[in-house]
Amino acid sequence: MTRIIADISVSLDGFVTGPDPGPDNGLGTGGEALHTWAFSDDPEDRRVLREGTARSGAVVLGRRLFEVVEGPHGWDDTSGYGAGEVGKPAFVVVTSAPPESVRLTDLDWTFVTTGLADAVAAARERAQAASTARGRDLDVILMGGGATVGSALDAGLVDVLSLHLAPVLLGAGTPLLTGGAPRTLVQRSVTSTSTVTHLTYDVLR
Repeated sequence: MTRIIADISVSLDGFVTGPDPGPDNGLGTGGEALHTWAFSDDPEDRRVLREGTARSGAVVLGRRLFEVVEGPHGWDDTSGYGAGEVGKPAFVVVTSAPPESVRLTDLDWTFVTTGLADAVAAARERAQAASTARGRDLDVILMGGGATVGSALDAGLVDVLSLHLAPVLLGAGTPLLTGGAPRTLVQRSVTSTSTVTHLTYDVLR
């Protein structure tokens, strides 16, 4: 069964970037501290990263995040999604219009212009096809940014919320949640490491 998993790092005060994020400063001022765990040598952090990448049949991201990862200071062979781990999933971008070109031509990009629900549906199809090809269930990962994850939660599109709670107070930046429809969460796992607390919840619609 393909699940829709919102997976994102967040500060203790609820921000997914620091202040002043942009294409040349994707995580904002101080926001790099949110992702310390992803580059950690802690065996539990490595396990969470490895398992998260391995279950990714397709990944959804918003246009702003796409501009960051596609930009000149964005992903490369050492810092892309699941770099150094198993194969690269398909990527689905929610956007008002496709870009004229892409730098990361070795990745499988799909641009959906008809809204988040259609992007999630397209990603589900890609993940299900990948599941058939690999002979095991793979999921759709909503990697962000914060507005994309928040909108997906509000719309009832998310099955699982996976938070990586970093021990940092950013004070300002891009908030993960700004209100919206109430949701009931059921806590499924808590893993504390030297760098972060990994939290997993089922989302009850």
